[in-house]
Amino acid sequence: MKRINKLFISLLQGTLLVLLVQCQQADSNKEMQTETGYYQEQYRPQFHFSPESGWMNDPNGMFYYDGEYHLFYQHYPDSTVWGPMHWAHAVSTDMVSWEHLPIGLYPDDLGYIFSGSAVVDWKNTTGFGSEDNPPMVAIFTHHSAEGSKAGRTDYQNQSIAYSLDKGRTWTKYEGNPVLPNQGIKDFRDPKVSWHEASQKWVMILAVWDHVELYGSPDLKSWNKLSDFGLEHGNHGGVWECPDLFELPIEGSDESRWVMFVSIGRGGPNKGSATQYFIGQFDGQQFTNENSKETELWVDAGPDNYAGVTWSDIPKGDGRRLFIGWMSNWEYAQVVPTEKWRSAMTVARALKLQQTDAGLRMTSSPVQEFIKVRAESNEISTQAVSGAVQLENISFTTLSDVRLEFTDFVQSSEFGLKLSNEAGEEVLMGYSPKTGQFFIDRSKSGISDFHELFARRQTAERSSASDVIKLRILLDASSIELFGDEGSSVMTALVFPTSAYTKVSLFSKDGSAQLTSGQMSTVNSIW
Repeated sequence: MKRINKLFISLLQGTLLVLLVQCQQADSNKEMQTETGYYQEQYRPQFHFSPESGWMNDPNGMFYYDGEYHLFYQHYPDSTVWGPMHWAHAVSTDMVSWEHLPIGLYPDDLGYIFSGSAVVDWKNTTGFGSEDNPPMVAIFTHHSAEGSKAGRTDYQNQSIAYSLDKGRTWTKYEGNPVLPNQGIKDFRDPKVSWHEASQKWVMILAVWDHVELYGSPDLKSWNKLSDFGLEHGNHGGVWECPDLFELPIEGSDESRWVMFVSIGRGGPNKGSATQYFIGQFDGQQFTNENSKETELWVDAGPDNYAGVTWSDIPKGDGRRLFIGWMSNWEYAQVVPTEKWRSAMTVARALKLQQTDAGLRMTSSPVQEFIKVRAESNEISTQAVSGAVQLENISFTTLSDVRLEFTDFVQSSEFGLKLSNEAGEEVLMGYSPKTGQFFIDRSKSGISDFHELFARRQTAERSSASDVIKLRILLDASSIELFGDEGSSVMTALVFPTSAYTKVSLFSKDGSAQLTSGQMSTVNSIW
């Protein structure tokens, strides 16, 4: 018995020693990260997701399972410009703080791993898992670089992979591709969901200038259901990264189906953007309820692209959750960052609401974002005329700003201004004269990397309320503006030569009454 006790004590001491060493190593790693400037590079986002190093673009494979939100993304680990695509991987318990995981999918003999989606196969329709351990299934585009260079038209095909360990490791299906290309040059970005009414999987796929819908009982065999989009919406660029989901209409018992389609060029402020359509889907065909010419935008700013929504959000939650790539293909590969390129928007909750302009989708930061908000300062209510420096406000470039204005009829434009000692500035607000929200980065800092960058960006207002509400998230190199509770949204990058240190309210050609104002500091997630 004494020997057993001694053995137990010895094992316990050994375990405690291992834990002590691990804690010391963790502390050492933290010190090393601090000393080496981990996530402290100039322009490095502090509360937006970005890769530790290398290139990043579209969010991919987003699903929720067992308390974790999974985010995969297009990644080239060997350079800060686009290259052979991998699916890199991160997880979060709240869509705010993220943990980097090893790369999920690597290029192979069938090609690069282009964009796609992932689902939890709860009914084990694939047979990859079991009812007790349902497989996670990724659906992605295999892109053959050799086929593309050879001038072939069938170099993009849809394939699948599965995981049985909460997404940590993935096995590619031996029968890939599951949806071979029949000779269409741009045939990619599958977004898959379970359609309960017809008891089948539905895939929406981008096909050059429109989308195609496919159905499957098992994620392996697919049959075409219908087409949409040849004569609808904006066709300023190739259609990419589609999504299709049902949303309830706020304040009613009705719902509608919403379709996303991203276009590389042709957005409301030129360059990349994501449009959406509202209508009905019967398991076969999507019907657009607006006119063919109607253009609706998920985000009217220049820097939100390829965004899609998470699958498998629990019914008890009920939200439709979204994240987008915070960049623009016009200049994504030449923005002045080092070591890494690109970030994601904050995670957002989507809703459908009746507005003065009709049924529209709104977008707002997820409620979990409040976790990283710290000190808050109230801004005194006042009549704003000209420029009003906010000298008594604790301001950092990591801020969550909320402003409400009324009595602005005489003002041509009003809002918030950031500036620095170098004379660089960025303006954001609303213009009663044009009926538009705006972000003006024409003097914001470094912009000579592309002619489209230093411009004033605008977004149409859909509300006729006499109260203007602005919520603005400010990070090291980005601005996200949510107007009228998210009915008008804009995202824009900025690259000042030194951090903005001054903040002021302004109103031109007349006054605007600030009836409520708050500026909250945001903590770094890194």
